[in-house]
Formats: sequence, structure tokens, C-alpha cells
Amino acid sequence: MRKLIVPAFVTLDGVIQSPGSPDEDTADGFTHGGWFWPYADEATDAMEALFQHPFELLLGRRTYDGFASFWPEVAADSPLRGTADLFNAATKHVATHRPDVLPWDHSQALGPDVIAAVRALKQSDGPTLLTQGSSELVKQLLAADLVDELILIVVPILLGTGKRLFDDRALPTAFRLASSTTSSKGNVASHYVREGELRVAPM
Repeated sequence: MRKLIVPAFVTLDGVIQSPGSPDEDTADGFTHGGWFWPYADEATDAMEALFQHPFELLLGRRTYDGFASFWPEVAADSPLRGTADLFNAATKHVATHRPDVLPWDHSQALGPDVIAAVRALKQSDGPTLLTQGSSELVKQLLAADLVDELILIVVPILLGTGKRLFDDRALPTAFRLASSTTSSKGNVASHYVREGELRVAPM
């Protein structure tokens, strides 16, 4: 069975919307885009390590469209070229209502039943499945108990508004902290592995 890993940059109040740039995702009037970059430091190593092994991407439509317009256009001499090559070559599984419009190479729609499609992917042979962004898709995956690991880089800021990583659809689940480091700018990079059902105090 393949692992499904959710890596995310997240604020103290759980926001994951538009960490990279002001125009990455302005849905619902979000005006704080690019909030991660003033805090960028060696904490990103936890994310970059994921891309050193074979992977396929699980993407929501908004994230897919943003990536599809960016990564294929990265210049040959850009410091992002290595990541671009990995993303461009990877298989992309996309949650979309427009399956006929997937212009990025190696892209395929998950189909009308996204959760069933992801379950089937996990049961098949292949590399690790990674999400990127895609907050709504991640919430659906958590609600269906399909997430095996979380890699969270928690940035020491509050935004108050924005799309959150978790909502009340998340299935009660126990995770084990596998590792945690604090970076020079105060980011906390933590790796959580699913451990089973939630444990509570006895009656």
C-alpha cells in the first residue's frame, strides 16, 4: 500500500492559504499571500527531503492551475529548476470538475468520486502520494481517514483569516510525533505518523 503524506506550511492559527506569493490564492478576499517568505530558512529542508524520493502529486484544481502556469515556465538557470524538473516529470492526480482541461504533462483527473479514486491509488503499486496546498482536497482526505503522515512547518504568526488545514470534518485520529526541529527563524518542523484511533480518558 502506498503512503499518502500531507506536507504544509501553516500559521499558528492553522492557515495554509497562499504562503508563497501575494497572488497565489486570493479567494475570499485573502490579502496576506506570501506570508511564509519572511520566515523562510532551513526549515524548508523538511519539505525538500520529500522530493528526493519517487513521488506522485495529489492536487486540488486551484493548486493545479497555479502550478501548471508556473512550474513548466521556470527558466533553465533558475534556482528552482531542480524542483521544477521533479514536478514537471511527476504524475499529477487532480480533483477537478473539468477533466478535459489538464494541460500540464503527466496529469490525470481523479474522476467524479475523488475519495474512491484515492483509495484505489493507495492500494496500487507506485511511489508515495504527496499533496501540495489543495486545502479543500486535504480536508476531504482527512475526513476519509486516508492520510498516513503529516509534515507541518508551523510559522510563528497569526493571520486571523484564510483557508485552514483542519476543519470539523477531520476524523478523530491519533498521530505519533516522529521528529520535530526548531529553525533559526522560529519555525517548528514536525513529522507526524498516523497511529490509530483517538484514545480518551476512561469513564
